[in-house]
Amino acid sequence: MSKRNTVILVAMTVLCGGFTAGQKADEAADLRAGKNLIPTAIYSEADDLKVLKLFKGLRVSDVTDGMDSVGLQNIGLMDPEIAALWRDTVNFTHRFVGVAVTARYVPTQDAPAGKMSVEDYDKWAGAWYEKRSTEAYLDVVRKGTALVIEEAPNADVGTIGSYNILEWYGKGCVGVVTSATARDTDEVITEKVPLYMKKPGRGIRPGRNELESVNRPIVCGGVLVMPGDIVVADGDGVVVVPRAKAAAVAAYARKIMDGDKAGRRDLYKSLKIKEDASVKE
Repeated sequence: MSKRNTVILVAMTVLCGGFTAGQKADEAADLRAGKNLIPTAIYSEADDLKVLKLFKGLRVSDVTDGMDSVGLQNIGLMDPEIAALWRDTVNFTHRFVGVAVTARYVPTQDAPAGKMSVEDYDKWAGAWYEKRSTEAYLDVVRKGTALVIEEAPNADVGTIGSYNILEWYGKGCVGVVTSATARDTDEVITEKVPLYMKKPGRGIRPGRNELESVNRPIVCGGVLVMPGDIVVADGDGVVVVPRAKAAAVAAYARKIMDGDKAGRRDLYKSLKIKEDASVKE
């Protein structure tokens, strides 16, 4: 190799090395500032409703079998501690199938309000709701939404209550799932909005939690929930179906459900049991 070519090669090596180092520095700066590494897919409302149609009437047990059929055994099944607040065993109105909108609340690092005047306390609590523990996800709730909330795990907080769950329902939310708590449970039962939760939470949000993200990956009931995933909930609990596998899972689940209904209809006839909603086509 000539002396001139050697000089060029060394110069290129230095330049490339400098570029790589600079690139790594930029990447490190991005990471230090905070960076989401899992992208959020965006689906149209029409796409959502089309997929939901595939899951109409399917049960958690059927969908679990569907998950098995595509190689996702024991994937997506939330901890059975996440259970229906109320159940309707006549018309099954506690059941729902929806498209996940996700929210994540985290415990606050700030001290409680402490002793102050009622006027000052109301201002403090109002500012917390407006700036730190908001319901920003309300802007993306639409027809067919299943709102899934990862809650501050040990906070005795009722992020979900009888007023806001009804408001979400009015915007098209078909059901709500939380990793932890809700309050006003007597009223929520009366309102008959499907709610799946772990335990009651009595306190309000100010001084207890903060909204960390909306429509990002979260963990609820021990499973990953991505925005756009399909959420199926009934008396057996909650299962989350990855959006990319939804059609195949639904097709197999439908076969299972149809076979089960047909078989039980025959048993009903032989046992002279009047047909109910669980066996009707």
